[in-house]
Amino acid sequence: MIQSMTGFGKATIVACNKKITAEIKSLNSKQMDLQVKVPLLYRELELELRNTVARELGRGKVDVYITSESIDTAGAAQLNIDMLRSYKCQVENLSQQLGLPEPDDWYATLLRMPDVFKQDLNAEVAQEELDGVREVVRHALEATVEFRNQEGEKLYHFFKEKIAAIQQLLDSIGQFEVTRTEKIKARLIEQLEQLEQVDYDKNRLEQELIFYIEKLDITEEKTRLQNHLNYFIETLDNAKRQGKKLGFITQEMGREINTTGSKSNQAEMQRIVVGMKDNLEQIKEQVLNVL
Repeated sequence: MIQSMTGFGKATIVACNKKITAEIKSLNSKQMDLQVKVPLLYRELELELRNTVARELGRGKVDVYITSESIDTAGAAQLNIDMLRSYKCQVENLSQQLGLPEPDDWYATLLRMPDVFKQDLNAEVAQEELDGVREVVRHALEATVEFRNQEGEKLYHFFKEKIAAIQQLLDSIGQFEVTRTEKIKARLIEQLEQLEQVDYDKNRLEQELIFYIEKLDITEEKTRLQNHLNYFIETLDNAKRQGKKLGFITQEMGREINTTGSKSNQAEMQRIVVGMKDNLEQIKEQVLNVL
């Protein structure tokens, strides 16, 4: 079953008196476009987590957010009073020098300043806590993959429906091909007969008509389009990460449909071709979401 590149997964665990949360968002992209944001305390895990996520998700625009908050008030981050005092002094000096009013809400202003909370970035993180980060990312990945599978199943049924619609339209072309040849021949002869004092060799005309009608023959295009439809379904049923291949197949289908349209030379067949193009465009739009 195919898999979509659209997905979302979230997981939370508790380790070392901290609630660690991992959130993963995934959208479609031609390549793996991965952004990982982790607290500075876990920066040593960033490369490992990037490799894990890339290996599991394969392709897409993926954002990974990891947060950590203490559930033990004794271990909560402490305000950096010296830093806050320095910021307040600087803002007061700025107000005097530029003639600007001081902030109405000092708390809101100061707490937005960088590094106002004390963090011991050099403290060694317990192995249990690092393992917790790895575990929560694995759980979030599992949820993301499950989401992708569900979206992939929806796409699978959508593609089946659209390919069946193109197949039905392709099968309906045959009924117009025989009458099309007769209509073309009749129209050309009628136009010749309307020309006064023009004599023509009927045998030569017959040869030219045969040559002209052969140029408009769409048998090869129909055969190739049928092969592409079959190959699309075969790939759909047997591949998990073949979004690019499905995209290539739709391009080939488009070529055959366009050539059929240029050769049709009949209103009924042109309408059929327009219907096939409409279904194919819908397939192309959704193929971009397939992993």
